[in-house]
Amino acid sequence: MDSIPVNPWAFLKYLFPGNEAPKKGALYMGFDLSTQQLKGLVVDSDLKLVYEAKVDFDEDFKKYGIEKGVLTNPSEGEVFAPPAMWLEAVDLVLDRLRNAGLDFSKIKGLSGAGMQHGTVFWSADAESLLGHLDGRKTLVEQLESGGKGKKRGAFAHPMSPNWQDASTQKQCDEFDDHLGDAQTLADITGSKAHHRFSGPQIMRYRTKYPTHYEQTDRISLVSSFLASVFLGKIAPIDISDVTGMNLWSVSEGAWDDDLLELAAGSTAAVPELKRKLGHVPESGGDSFGPISSYFTTRYGFPASCQIIPFTGDNPSTILALPLRPSDAMVSLGTSTTFLMSTPTWKPDPAYHFMNHPTTPGLYMFMLCYKNGGLAREQIRDQLPGNKSWDSFNAAALSTPPLSQRRLKDPMRLGLYFPRPEIVPNLPSGQWRYSYSPQSPTNPTLTPLPSTPHPDDARNILESQFLSLRLRSTALVAPSPSPTNPSKMLPAQPRRVYLVGGGSANPALAQLCGEVLGSVEGIYKLDIGSNACALGSAYKAVWAVERKQGEGFEGFIGGRWDEGGLLRRVAEGYREGVFERYGDAVEGLRGVEERVLGEQREGGGRGKRTGATVIGSA
Repeated sequence: MDSIPVNPWAFLKYLFPGNEAPKKGALYMGFDLSTQQLKGLVVDSDLKLVYEAKVDFDEDFKKYGIEKGVLTNPSEGEVFAPPAMWLEAVDLVLDRLRNAGLDFSKIKGLSGAGMQHGTVFWSADAESLLGHLDGRKTLVEQLESGGKGKKRGAFAHPMSPNWQDASTQKQCDEFDDHLGDAQTLADITGSKAHHRFSGPQIMRYRTKYPTHYEQTDRISLVSSFLASVFLGKIAPIDISDVTGMNLWSVSEGAWDDDLLELAAGSTAAVPELKRKLGHVPESGGDSFGPISSYFTTRYGFPASCQIIPFTGDNPSTILALPLRPSDAMVSLGTSTTFLMSTPTWKPDPAYHFMNHPTTPGLYMFMLCYKNGGLAREQIRDQLPGNKSWDSFNAAALSTPPLSQRRLKDPMRLGLYFPRPEIVPNLPSGQWRYSYSPQSPTNPTLTPLPSTPHPDDARNILESQFLSLRLRSTALVAPSPSPTNPSKMLPAQPRRVYLVGGGSANPALAQLCGEVLGSVEGIYKLDIGSNACALGSAYKAVWAVERKQGEGFEGFIGGRWDEGGLLRRVAEGYREGVFERYGDAVEGLRGVEERVLGEQREGGGRGKRTGATVIGSA
């Protein structure tokens, strides 16, 4: 008798072996247009990576005068990049894939992702230029200048605002106030107003560059810009990426006229802005159409190659594995990003809710923190000794949970922000408190000295994971124990997947499991920095090869090599410890409220009680 696979998706396939066989020799492409790179990779029908190439903007395009992929205007907080550079990168990354041996005639479909929120402003000539590209010339020489006999190129404005842009505080205030408050805006769009979001950016663009706005025929996000290039006409904005604009009503599935009025400047101008933005298809998996003839002529793509909707970088990242509802992905890099796929819609100004990129009825929950690896490094360097991660890990793991040498001791909690933070909205600084939760009606919170302490190694990890648990706990539910189905475990994620540089640190993995829990444990996703591009490629495979009604998670789960891509790195739920951290969640909430209150009283700088204030916001 054949052995039954351990992978649950493969087990379903074993029981119901009716799935369509992978198309022999078929290949699929995924792209990731980020701030500093354009990455292109190729997978086969079994999701195996077969080719990859990248273009590094600073290294390959010094002529644009960029640094870390962008240009800046510090006096106004502007950060932006030229779309012309991205056009050059498309040709260059395809050239590098061809030089690596890729036979483009085998590509059946492609998709991609772009850094979220950035906007590209197309001219009235763009559609015609995209539709009549000559494969003997480069993209940039035909689209930037418009070519011979054309007065202008494809762009009404030569720059695209980057997600790091902070020039729109005035517009953000108006967006938050327009519907009453930030919570109402989040209820409708999934997020409060943010500097980088497209609605405030378009509003500022209209007032700062009125002539360019008038000349703007269509507006794309970075993801739909890249899709448009491959499609040979302006591509629609994706159903997930559109929810990162502060302009889309998630519940109505339509542009919000009140918010469009604010961005456009008047009620009369709403229809024109709506036309510029275009129709948004409900499906994230239906093809936009075949590839542009430019790519069939220049590179040999088949004319039947399908362009699948391109989405944002964060939504694409959750497609890099069959993430199921109540699973969580934590990216532990310089910053920290927490992603969940959930059927629960509970928006709040402190985080983001977006439509799922492939699955109707699911949402993507996202938390973004500025202080991640940098904060951990700061504490590491403050510890006595040789400032190594080994010393940091030893200090963290030798300290008892919450620094409680005895269960009756107060818990030690802290906030550690070398950079101004957005969750919660605080200036850079360090705050330390003891918390005694023994009396539920009268817990005590006491400031501690602001000087560094060896326990900070554990406390900073606890603080970072407690913040994630505080804000995500309403999205998970109790579940049966995998070893004793009659026993219900407290609400926690089913699995937690770690990615990014910090995912290799065993202390982080252990503390993640102790604080966040996880019914099945903590896993490291071994796909390097390819998650976003792989998610795009997987989406293309699914869109082309799926059966009628076949969902993304089931389709990808049946082909995904869990054994080759995942490694279980830590235990999850530990009875008793998890519950103690549940008490600490309320303590952290209290610390945040205390420090936020002191900041308000102090006019933004706050009282320095229990704190080392490093700078101001």
